[in-house]
Amino acid sequence: MMLAGFFFSVLLLAGGVPADRVCSYNQVLEHLNVSTDPNLYSMTRPVRDHTKTTVVTLEVILYAILDVRELDQTFIPYVWIFTKWQNDHISWNPQDFCGIENITIPHQVLWKPDLSIEEMVEKDKAPPSPHLTISSSGQVWVQNDQVLPSTCRMHIYKFPFDIQSCDLSFKSVVHSVQEIRLLHSLGSAEATRWSREVMRTQYEWLFVGMSVDNKTLTFFGIEQDMIIYTITMKRRPVLYIINFMLPVLFFLGLDMASFLIPDTGGEKLSFKVTLLLAVTVMQLILNEILPSSTNKIPLIAVYCIGIFALMLLSLLETIVVLYLMDKDGGSEDQSLSEDFNQQADSKGGGDKKWTRCVSICNGPARGNSPELMKDKEQTESGSVDVISEETRDVMRALTVLLNNRKEPSKPSYWSKVITKIHRIFFAFYVTAVTLFLAGMYFIWQSNQDD
Repeated sequence: MMLAGFFFSVLLLAGGVPADRVCSYNQVLEHLNVSTDPNLYSMTRPVRDHTKTTVVTLEVILYAILDVRELDQTFIPYVWIFTKWQNDHISWNPQDFCGIENITIPHQVLWKPDLSIEEMVEKDKAPPSPHLTISSSGQVWVQNDQVLPSTCRMHIYKFPFDIQSCDLSFKSVVHSVQEIRLLHSLGSAEATRWSREVMRTQYEWLFVGMSVDNKTLTFFGIEQDMIIYTITMKRRPVLYIINFMLPVLFFLGLDMASFLIPDTGGEKLSFKVTLLLAVTVMQLILNEILPSSTNKIPLIAVYCIGIFALMLLSLLETIVVLYLMDKDGGSEDQSLSEDFNQQADSKGGGDKKWTRCVSICNGPARGNSPELMKDKEQTESGSVDVISEETRDVMRALTVLLNNRKEPSKPSYWSKVITKIHRIFFAFYVTAVTLFLAGMYFIWQSNQDD
C-alpha cells in the first residue's frame, strides 16, 4: 500500500493522471472542505481580504409578459435572471480530478448575493433554483426563473394607444458599493434581442425593447450600486377599438340619423334618450378599467364625455322643437274651434236647438201618471225630428272643416321657427362632430405623452 501511494504521488508530481482513473464530485468537495463544513462558506462574503470588492454580474432576459393591471398599476413579467460572482475560497486544478471543471451543488452550501427588486409588491411564489454551479477557477453562477409582480406607474393618457415603461431595479439589501459592485455584460440591444428570441407570450402587449442602466444611489446613508432594467411595451388597441370605441361612434351616428325621424309623437325623444343611456353604460364600463389615480384625464374619457355632450345637445334641441310644435298645435286647435262656431252660427238657431234637445233629453221624470206618459210620448216624437235636423247641421259643419283642412294653408309662425331651428342646429351638429373627431384623432396620433 505504501508503495502504491508512493507511485501515485510520483505521478501527481509529474503532472500526470492514470488514464483509467475514475474521479467523483465528492472528491472535489472534500478537497474544498465544502462537504465537511458547508456553513463556513455560506455565512460570509467569499473574499480572502475584507477590503476586496465582490463583483456580481447580473443579466435579465424577459421570457413572458403575463399581465398588466391598469387599475392596480401592477406589472407581472416572467424573467430569467443570471447571476455570477467570484468565490475566493473555492478552486481546484481540473487535471487533478480527471478534467472536472464544473460541479453543481445545493444553493444553501455557498454564499449568494442578497439582491432585491425595489418594485416587487409580492413575494415570488415559484421556488428558487435548488442548485448553483461552480467552476474550477472559483466562478459561481446561478439561474433563476421568477414571476415578479411589481408596481409600475401607468401612463394612460393615450389609452388604448399607450406605451408603458416599467422598471426592475436590482440592488443589494445591506452591502455597500465598497463590498458589492453590480455590473452587466449585455447591453440594451443584446438584452432586447435575446428577449425577443425567447419570448413566449405577451398578453395584449407588444414588446418594444429593454434598456439597461447602472446607477449608484445612497440609501439611508449607504452608497449602493443599482442595475435598472426598463421594459418598454406597447398595447395592442384592436380589441378596445372594436368593443368600445366603435360602438360609441355608432351611437353617435344613430343620433345623427335620428334627425330623419318625424317630430310628431314621442318616438324621436325616446330614441334619443335610449342612445344617451347606452353611452352612459359604456362610461361605467370604462370606469372599471382605468385607475382613478391619474394626473390627466385620459383621452378616451374625453372622447366619451364629448360624444355624450353632443348627444345631450341633440336631445335638448328635440325637447325645444316638441315644445314649439305643441304650442303651434294649440293655436291651430283654437282657430279650428272658432271656425266651427262660425259655421254653427251661420245656420241660425243652433244654440236654441241644442238647448231644447238637452232640456228634453235630461228632463226629470217625476212620476208614471198617464198624463205625464202622454206628454212624454208627444215630446219624444217631436225630439226625433229635432235631433235628426241637428245631426244634419253637425255633418255639414264637419264637412266644412274637413274641406278647410284639405285646402293648402300657409305655415304658421312657429312652424317657420321650427324649420329654421332644424336647419341651423343640424349644420352646427355636423360641424361640431367633425371637428371633435378630427381633434381626437390628431391628439391620439401625436407623439406627446404624459
